[in-house]
Formats: sequence, C-alpha cells, structure tokens
Amino acid sequence: MEQLMAFNNWLNGIVWGPPILVLIVGTGIYLTLKVNFLQVTHIGFALKNTIMKVFEKQETSATEITPFQALSTAVAATVGVGNIAGVATAIAAGGPGALFWMWVSGFFGMVTKFSEVVLAIKYREKTDDGTWAGGPMYYITKGLNMKWLALLFAGFGALASFGIGNMVQANSVAAALYTSFNVPKLVTGIVMLVVTGLVIIGGIKRIGSFTEKLVPIMAIFYILGATIIVLTNIGELPAAIGTVLTYAFTPAAAVGGFAGAAVRSAIRYGIARGVFSNEAGLGSAPMAHAAAKTDHPVRQGLWGIFEVFIDTIVICTLTGFAIMVTGVWQTGARGSALTIAAFEAGLPGIGQYIVAIGITLFAFSTVIGWSWYGEKCTEYVLGSQAGKMFRYVYLPFIVVGSMGALTQVWDIADTLNGLMAIPNLIGLLLLSGTVVALTKDFFGSHLKGNGKKKPAKA
Repeated sequence: MEQLMAFNNWLNGIVWGPPILVLIVGTGIYLTLKVNFLQVTHIGFALKNTIMKVFEKQETSATEITPFQALSTAVAATVGVGNIAGVATAIAAGGPGALFWMWVSGFFGMVTKFSEVVLAIKYREKTDDGTWAGGPMYYITKGLNMKWLALLFAGFGALASFGIGNMVQANSVAAALYTSFNVPKLVTGIVMLVVTGLVIIGGIKRIGSFTEKLVPIMAIFYILGATIIVLTNIGELPAAIGTVLTYAFTPAAAVGGFAGAAVRSAIRYGIARGVFSNEAGLGSAPMAHAAAKTDHPVRQGLWGIFEVFIDTIVICTLTGFAIMVTGVWQTGARGSALTIAAFEAGLPGIGQYIVAIGITLFAFSTVIGWSWYGEKCTEYVLGSQAGKMFRYVYLPFIVVGSMGALTQVWDIADTLNGLMAIPNLIGLLLLSGTVVALTKDFFGSHLKGNGKKKPAKA
C-alpha cells in the first residue's frame, strides 16, 4: 500500500501540477480566442437563452430531459465540497491572490465547458433504451477515431465516480452532520443510500427531475447566507478586493496564523481549486448535457457557460469574500474549518449550521450527478446492461464512505479525476475547428432561419 500511495502521490503531482494546469487554462484561452470571446460578446444572448428560460415549460419525450434539467444535473455534480472547502484551501495555501486566479480559470473555463457541451451534443448517439449518450468518449471516438483514448477517459471516469463522486462526498456529509447535529455516521450513510437509490434507479429522467428542484434550493440557501455576511461587512469589501488583486501578483507576507505565500502558490492553488470546483476541461458535465432536448449543439453549450458562471464566479466568489471580509483568512485555519470560521464570525450562532447544511446538500447532489457519469462511462466500456448494473454497485459505497477515514481514497480519486482531463483536452484541441464551425452556424444561418433550419446532426 505504501508503494501504491507513493506512486499515486508522484502521479498526482504531475496530474495537478503546473504543466497540466497550464494545459487546462491554455486550452480555455485557445478556445476563447477561436470563438472570439463568446462568453463576453454574446453574454446577453446567453443569459436570455438560459436563465430567462429556467421556468419555461418544455415538453420532452420519455427518454429526454429539458436543457435546464441537464444543467441542474451537471451543476449537482459540479457544485460540491470544493465550493466550500476548496476555496478555503486555495486561500489558506496560496493567499488571497488565489481567488483572482480562480476567477481566471472560471472566465476561460466558461468556453472550455461550452466547447465540451457543443461536442457532446454533436457526437451523441441513442442507446438501446432510447436515451441519449454523449461526452468525451463519444466525440473522441466519432470525431477523432481514437477509441483507445476514449476508453482511457471512460475507465478513469468510472473509477473516479466511486471516489470523488461517491465515498468522499458521503464522508463529507456524514462528518458535517455528526459534528453539527450529532447524527450517527451510519444513519447518514443509510439514509443517503436509500434516497440516492430512489433517484438514480429511475435513470436520467428521474435524476433530472430531482436535481432541477434540489439545485436551485441548495444554491439559493448557501448564496443567501454568504451574501448576508458580505453585506453586513460591506465596509471591508473594497479592502478585501484590493488585497486579492495585490496578492495575485505580489507575494503575500505572513500575518497572524497565515504563513505567507508566493505568487506561484497563488496561481497554482487558485487555478487548481478553480478547475477542481467547476470541472471545466475534465469532461464530466458533457455527459449530463448530452441527454438534453435541443435544436442545436450551441444552444445547449450556452448552458455550459452559465454552469461555470454559477459555480465559480458566484458561489466560489461569495465563499472567498466571506472569508476575506471577516478577516479569518489570517487565522491559519484550512479547508471547511476556515469557511465555518467565516460564517460563524459573520452569522454568530448559526453560521456553522449553514455551512454544515451547505456541505450536506452540495455533497449529496454530487453523489447523484456522478452516478450518471459513472454509469455512462461504464456503459461505454462494458455495454448498456453493465451501465444499468452500475447503479446498484454504486449505492453500497455510499455507506462505506460515510463510515471510513478516506485520506487514501481521496488522494487516489483526486488523481483519477485529474487523469480524465488529459484525453478530454486532446479531444477539445483537435476538434476545436468543429466547435468554431458549429458556433458560426448557430449565430449565422441557424438564428437567421428563426430556428426553423434543420437542426445540426447530433
């Protein structure tokens, strides 16, 4: 085991090290230039065709989900403990400047996620039960004829789902409920297993129906709490923003319990935690978006931009500002303990409960979302029947995760999660011309035809 963990630590240093992080952000910059800063030039159109459509009633078949349900499923898997503990870890290890580099990863990550979704819709295909299947394994195979690379992605994804998408999340929920409400960890695990089973055994239709209700509730709950803290300390916000911008480009000196951080650390931890939080470039979310009913790949791709915006620009930023304006970033605390300290300082007596409930909802939603990713990856490698069986294999690991100390599982899952990015980024870079062509088609002839033009081939 020691040799395995030593190898994993070495590999993790590569997977989440500067070269791969540069590749992830560099891919986002390259794609942004290729589509002429779509996240800026078409932001009004994107908002009109996403957030303004949230409550619009849409008819779907028995095997399809609405664009918002696809977004909700992706956000459920994406918004997790990283938005609470990950942001705090970035600030504690990289200094306040890490928040700026998290914004950078989010800005360019919008187009990375947009491109992933566009390709997922373009190359998706119908499975035996009539549902859509898509994602990196399909656009790598059909777009590049590199099935071996697609199999690598799917294998990493299936294995990562048990760790980063399941046991690690269940452990976070159990720990939060035990610490704040004294709920036995076994009870938490069993309840999560039952509720998760009731949702995921119904397939993507039930998952989408569930997440479209859960995601807005959990997001609004946490956003409201963080916003109150920032507003009650609004006088500290200008100085906090100034500190973030200053330490993004200059070393952060040691102060209080904070040990100080170099600019290199701010960049590394800000980008790494940003990518870990919004998953842009990892190839996970396209598997959820591929199931959506849409008339054009780019129209669903706009929801990918909105997904990263909500995750990084809104939720991560509010967590970071809450930590900054309350001054707790100087205490030396790390991870969720730092976020809890910020919420307790801003909302004494109830702050820790808001964080505990936030962790519970965020982590539980991640378990739901990642069950679909694991199923689709397993289905691609072993066939549709194995994909359906995956749901039943996935469930017991929730209880295992809720009960155990998972340092080793977390480390291995973190590495597997990062390994997913490499095949996906290769696919994105080599298929960037397809993304550009579809984008020009959508904003050109497709829209001029008022959507009546024959939809792009899926």
